[in-house]
Order: sequence, then C-alpha cells, then structure tokens
Amino acid sequence: MKLKLAAGASFALAFAAAATFAIYEVAESPGNQLFGKTLVSGPKNERVVALTYDDGPNPPYTDAILDVLRDERVHATFFVVGQAVQAYPNTVRREALDGNALGNHTWNHGHLVLYDLTSLRETLERTDQAIYAATGQHSRIMRPPYGGRDWLVLDEVRRLGYTPVMWSVPLAKDWEYPPGAVIASRVLRYVGDGSIIDLHDGNRGIICARQHVSPHVCDRSGDVVATRLIVESLKRRGYRFVTIPELLQMGRGDRVVKRTSNRVGG
Repeated sequence: MKLKLAAGASFALAFAAAATFAIYEVAESPGNQLFGKTLVSGPKNERVVALTYDDGPNPPYTDAILDVLRDERVHATFFVVGQAVQAYPNTVRREALDGNALGNHTWNHGHLVLYDLTSLRETLERTDQAIYAATGQHSRIMRPPYGGRDWLVLDEVRRLGYTPVMWSVPLAKDWEYPPGAVIASRVLRYVGDGSIIDLHDGNRGIICARQHVSPHVCDRSGDVVATRLIVESLKRRGYRFVTIPELLQMGRGDRVVKRTSNRVGG
C-alpha cells in the first residue's frame, strides 16, 4: 500500500512539474503577448530582416563579427550586458561607430521576473550608464535575458522609456557550440519578411579573462562563421538588413508570430 501511495505521489509530482514547465514555456515564448506588447517582428510585406546579438561584448568574437558586418556592409543590433560593456568599452564604441544599434540586456544577465522593481530599475539604469560612458549614446530598446518577463517587468520597462524587443526566428541554440554552418541552417529555414534573428556574441556577459573560466565558455567562433553565411544567403534572397530602431521607424508590424517556440538563451 505504501509503495502504491509513494508511486502515486511521485507520478503526481512529475505531472505537476511537467505541467508547470509547459506553462512556463508558453509564457516565456518570444511571441507571447500575454504580459503586454513586445516587438517580435517587423513588416510582413517588406524584404527586410533585423540581425541581433545578445550577451556581449565579448572580444575577440564580437570584433570578428563586426569585421564581417563591415565587409558585408550591413548593420546589426547588439543587446549588451552592462558588466561586459564596462570591461570592454572600446568594442562597444566600435559597434556604435560602425553604425550598429545598441540595446540594453541588463547588467549581469539576471532573470528579470525574479527582480523587485528597485533591482529592475538599477540593472537597466546601470547598464545604460555604461553604454553612455562608452559611446555617448543612450539606448531606448531592451531585451529581457532568457525572454523572461511578466506584467510588472514590462510595465516598468516601458515606464523607463524602453521598447522591449524579442525575436521571431527560433533560437539556433548557438550556446551549445554547434558549427557555424549548423547555426546558419537553423536560422535560415525560418527567415521571412520582417524577421528578427537572435544570435549570441557572448555568454551571459561572462568576462572569461577576468572570471577564471574556460575560454571555451566564451567561444563564439561558430557565430562568426554563421554571421557571414546568414548575411550572404539572405542577400542572395533579396533581403535588406536593418537595425531594430530602423525596424521601429518602419512601423511595429506584426509582433506575434507562430513559430517562436524557443525560450532558452538570450
């Protein structure tokens, strides 16, 4: 009898855990607008795409990505982590000078749903101060780490003057370090008019040189290769690359897309 009760309890706990995770997956899906409007994609009737990167700056990989963008004469949007901006201001300065856009990705890549309002304001304001110190510019766009958000987070984000930006192309799981060609193929199969692509030039703002972690943790060589492959392929398809601010100027378009199932990363 005790074994049956224990088995039943274990099953109930497993079912509850699975249900909770499923609800969390839906809630944190980038296309979900339950907690309020976010920018998920641009106009569906224009051949444009926004290439974005999270978690940097992260030399030398961010610099290598910037080299590719410069060679290809396209611009992207970098959602930067404040502690990494403070560590590598010259890389962020180059991002801006090259014509790329900057977005706020919090100070240390924390999950914003776990923050109180004071901590939320502090992580965004501190990052903005670091961006301004490096570039002389303030950013009015942000992306919540992991896509984590709720009503309180988005209300405060907007009160601070930010537009929250998500993504429309399912994440390529580049944090698992697949080859660049694999990252590119995972992205390209889902790109359409107005798509927002989300890659990673860093790993949660970790500063490998100072935090005594394996260099492999910060290795984004696959994203460098993928960047060139993605840009070259989409150019052949007739796409024009725009930054997130440029996408906003074109009109917010269709924010909700169907294929936005990936949650992890960002």
